[in-house]
Amino acid sequence: MNLLTVENISKSYGELVLFSDISFGINKDQKIALIAKNGSGKTSILNIISGKDSSETGQVTSRKGIKIAFLEQEPNLNPDLTIEETIFSTDNEVLKIISNYEQAVQNPDNAEQYQKAFEAMERHNAWDFETQYKQILFRLHLDKLHLKVGTLSGGQKKRLALANAILNRPDLLILDEPTNHLDLEMIEWLEAYFTKENITLFMVTHDRYFLERVCNEIIELDNNQLYSYKGNYSYYLREKEARMEREVVEQHKSKLLFKKELDWMRRQPKARTTKSKSRIDDFKEIKQKAHQRRSDHQVQLELNMERLGSKILELHNVSKSFDDKIILEKFDYNFSKGERVGIIGENGTGKSTFLNIITQKETVDGGKVVVGDTLKFGYYTQKGIHAKEGQKVIDVIREFGDYIPLKKGKQISAQQLLERFLFDRKKQYDFVEKLSGGERKRLYLCTVLIQNPNFLILDEPTNDLDIVTLNVLESFLLDFPGCLIVVSHDRYFMDKIVDHLFVFKGKGIIEDFPGNYSDYRTYESSKVIAEREAKNHSSEKIEKTSWKEKGVSKKLSYSEQKEHKQLEKEIQKLEEQKKVLHTNFTDPALTGDEIAQLSIELKKISDSIETKTERWFELSAILEG
Repeated sequence: MNLLTVENISKSYGELVLFSDISFGINKDQKIALIAKNGSGKTSILNIISGKDSSETGQVTSRKGIKIAFLEQEPNLNPDLTIEETIFSTDNEVLKIISNYEQAVQNPDNAEQYQKAFEAMERHNAWDFETQYKQILFRLHLDKLHLKVGTLSGGQKKRLALANAILNRPDLLILDEPTNHLDLEMIEWLEAYFTKENITLFMVTHDRYFLERVCNEIIELDNNQLYSYKGNYSYYLREKEARMEREVVEQHKSKLLFKKELDWMRRQPKARTTKSKSRIDDFKEIKQKAHQRRSDHQVQLELNMERLGSKILELHNVSKSFDDKIILEKFDYNFSKGERVGIIGENGTGKSTFLNIITQKETVDGGKVVVGDTLKFGYYTQKGIHAKEGQKVIDVIREFGDYIPLKKGKQISAQQLLERFLFDRKKQYDFVEKLSGGERKRLYLCTVLIQNPNFLILDEPTNDLDIVTLNVLESFLLDFPGCLIVVSHDRYFMDKIVDHLFVFKGKGIIEDFPGNYSDYRTYESSKVIAEREAKNHSSEKIEKTSWKEKGVSKKLSYSEQKEHKQLEKEIQKLEEQKKVLHTNFTDPALTGDEIAQLSIELKKISDSIETKTERWFELSAILEG
């Protein structure tokens, strides 16, 4: 069933044409991702199909009566409302029923109001939805319902808007970078939620694991042409490569044909027949195809990095806290050459503070930070670039000099450097404020790297960067000979780049884990299994010794007791299978088809674990009660 149709839409700003005559459709239960380079107009397309903006040509038509929700990168929320009031201010009828019931519970003297509210909850089966909405808020760390929206951080506002969009139960949910401002646990929960739910999605995201596990179709906007791929991310990669090979062959054929026709044109007399005029018209089209060029330049990075000395960076008994909140407590670590560290942890555990401490932007309460004489930091922060008013792209780079030194005594002009960062000569003279979010991030990355650091610190470098730039950045970082610290919620990026992790647990606890993010998740899953087994053995011992003494009969029936124990075994077995699959994913020799098959198996196992675990908790609660 078609929900929305896009016909021949276009968008331009002055002489800059983002896209023109774009058409596609969205059908029920599709989970579609839109992929394009930064500056191609991805957000503009989302704004047009959501009704927030209009197209210069064509039209967008939606099925009558469908509900569309749009999660923007910068959501517009009422700052005077609380989190709870924001949730209940939507058009969702069930949420209003839940709100009325909660108000009735707070006024127990009004028995009639309570009875009406209770009956409405029963009639609309709102009990399950109330549990679900509270679970969603808990998962997104929005359980302090009394907080005013105006006091929330940008990340909290984005998560609140996400919760609102999900709870509103739209027929079509449009998402602009939904994983930005989410920590890793939240991303994995959202991924599992979207995979399991029958919901129609249209999204822009750079999270490649998210694309792999959630999407069943990918639309790519490339050189103003739309290409549809009926599969996930690995299928898209495989099919795009095949398409590019076909295009090379076709262009080669066009060039041969052009050469033949050009020879014919030169030999023709001035007097033209009707037949020759038709061939001349065809020649113009052949010439256009033969001279087509792709703008597939890649970011090329060559650093003139200063060699690191024997002493790089040392932290001795470093402590830091804000009031009662402990960030570091007597933390010791010495960095070695070529070290590649990933930093993970929930929001608010002190990751950015740690980066500011080692770059000496933040003072410590105790201990000391020792920086080597030859150390030169390159610090890419979440704040991004601070361009002056009216500053052009070229002016930002010229602040570092008209010529920038490269390896082996070479140098490059500011214009040439910007071209390597995918800014053509025309774009270089655009005002910085006109750039898209991703283009601004790319320019900022350029300013960090051209200073030739030998110790790179990247705080959420993947936010707003397109997938093409991400792949090139990853290739550069794999060859980077200096030290590297990365804070990122991009699991694909972390798995590819880092060798070990600093896991920020909160309350000053930092665990040094020897492996990448997928290794860590496998390790955490095995710990959960061990803890569950220990709890089960403990419960069995208590049950054997105490239920007769207390004279209390168990509330579970014999068949339920049997089911409870069987679930333990089944969950453990599934967790072990999941661990094996995670290990298989790290095999670099995997083909796209094998990755896709592993993803399907992983989804089935994860869904089964979730279902069985919910039932296990249900039976455990009865048993413990």
